[in-house]
Amino acid sequence: MTKNNYSKIIAGTMTWGIWGGSLSKLEIIKRIDHCIDNSITTFDHADIYGDYTTEKKFGDAFKETEVDRSSVQFISKCGIQLQGKARPGNKVKHYNYNKEYIIASAEKSLDNLNTDYLDLFLLHRPSPLMEPEIIAEAFKALLDSGKVKNFGVSNFTASQIELISKYTEVSVNQIEFSLTQHTAMQDGMLDYLRTKTISAMAWSPLGSVFREDSDKSRRIHKQLGELLEKYNATEDQLLLAWVLKHPANIHPVIGTTNLKRMTNAAKAVNIDLDLEDWFLILAASQGHEMP
Repeated sequence: MTKNNYSKIIAGTMTWGIWGGSLSKLEIIKRIDHCIDNSITTFDHADIYGDYTTEKKFGDAFKETEVDRSSVQFISKCGIQLQGKARPGNKVKHYNYNKEYIIASAEKSLDNLNTDYLDLFLLHRPSPLMEPEIIAEAFKALLDSGKVKNFGVSNFTASQIELISKYTEVSVNQIEFSLTQHTAMQDGMLDYLRTKTISAMAWSPLGSVFREDSDKSRRIHKQLGELLEKYNATEDQLLLAWVLKHPANIHPVIGTTNLKRMTNAAKAVNIDLDLEDWFLILAASQGHEMP
């Protein structure tokens, strides 16, 4: 495996296609360039995004940019099999981790993204039926052919990573982590990743703060509001700064297509929350002080 050089903030593309903004080719090009101008050089994909259409839309747009492929990093994921128009042969949503499918999925992502290699390839969600030896065979074939540089998992528990790691190296676990979903701090996941030198990536890093109106979200908004002037920051920047403060060296995967919010996210890297401010924000989320 190669040493990763993922940007601290990662651009998640799930909502760039029909699952979100339905961006045109020109709009995608604009966001690719904007991300890179703001030091966001890593783009996170999955085969299923946009009912299996978003990778190709991104790849067609990327081909028309002047961006040097070696200056950016592409991530994709495989394993989830959707049911519906995109996969009419599937009787039920399920996971598939046989050797042929893993390899075929990676090759399809390469074709869609107009690239010769993926910097990182993840198993999207753990399957009760996955066989680590078979997964390792697929990964070795992709690594030996140069089609994938690094491998990892997404939404895996520590024991599931241990199972896979017996046969192949796991370099990343992409998990849900935010101020409003921080069980990874309590269940030992972030500690485990640190002890194993496995990189942590966090999807939905802003959590539910802007999606719901609840006692929790109101407490969080109040506390963040009291810190905005001190840090000369926006609420979304402080939420990202809270995630970035954790010593697990977490890479937030942002889902926005809004150019201003992308800029805000990039600038959040430079915010160093005071120790007590970090705990004030956590206490606001929990609704009580630390035990």
